[in-house]
Amino acid sequence: MDQALAGVPRWPDENVLIGFDTADDAGVYKLTPELALVQTVDFFTPIVDDPYTYGAIAAVNSLSDVYAMGGRPISALTILAWPVKEDPADLHQILAGGAEKMREAGCSILGGHSVADEEIKFGYSVTGTVHPARVKANAGAVAGDALVFTKRLGTGVIATALKRGIAAEEHVDEATRQMLMLNRNAAEAMVRLDAHGCTDITGFGLIGHAREMAVASGVTIEIDVAATQFLPGAVEYSSRGALPAGLKNNFEFASCAVEKRGKMAPEIESLLYDPQTAGGLLISIAEERAAELLGAVEGAYRIGRITVRGDKPILLL
Repeated sequence: MDQALAGVPRWPDENVLIGFDTADDAGVYKLTPELALVQTVDFFTPIVDDPYTYGAIAAVNSLSDVYAMGGRPISALTILAWPVKEDPADLHQILAGGAEKMREAGCSILGGHSVADEEIKFGYSVTGTVHPARVKANAGAVAGDALVFTKRLGTGVIATALKRGIAAEEHVDEATRQMLMLNRNAAEAMVRLDAHGCTDITGFGLIGHAREMAVASGVTIEIDVAATQFLPGAVEYSSRGALPAGLKNNFEFASCAVEKRGKMAPEIESLLYDPQTAGGLLISIAEERAAELLGAVEGAYRIGRITVRGDKPILLL
């Protein structure tokens, strides 16, 4: 993708605060000195069997990019690829699940676009608003900051285990419950506490997205592997080889940016590269405000810290 984008024409616009030339979660366009638009798009193939739940998770995942920038979602356009042979009742359930999550987020669905395709794909283009001075870019991490994460890892591995028929129902249920959680409360808390930087952890996994933040900020991100939390069953399925293709791609791309100290079980290391769906926010915040953030966001935990740039962008402890 980097090679393809290299030849795409670009032109200056002083109102573009964040564009496609960075690895941020969404674009930001300033309308006035006090108002900017946050825009993103995301869609994917089914990750769970239930169509209503799939639609809801797709909505949460699409909304997350706006939350990661510190924005408030206001409107969405539906994106759908649908095989003509599939049951329209299932399509209704997908749309209903997505609509319910958009309603929960206070985000209006304005319309959308659909195409006939042999493979189901569903998601949204979401527009939000943010004050231009309060954008939480991934380039904002500052040495000395605490690093806070708001969800557990392992959705990709558990989804793969589900496809292979080896996932326990209770593990799938807990992963689904987490994927259905909006990142709204975490976003509101980090804006209120003036966090320095943020990214949501999705397809590139924890290491991939942390690398983007470290490179953009010119720092090293130290991750305490022992403090990292995983969804129930994720470590087991990782050890049994239920690794999605995206995990392997993430490792091949990002592992060169990582320095490891001490021994680490292979199944744990793999999960650090696991592609997440509707994952949590990775937040860089001043040390003195970290405890308040942890108290304000249910399930949030400290995962490491930001230091001056060392030999590698990522240091695993």
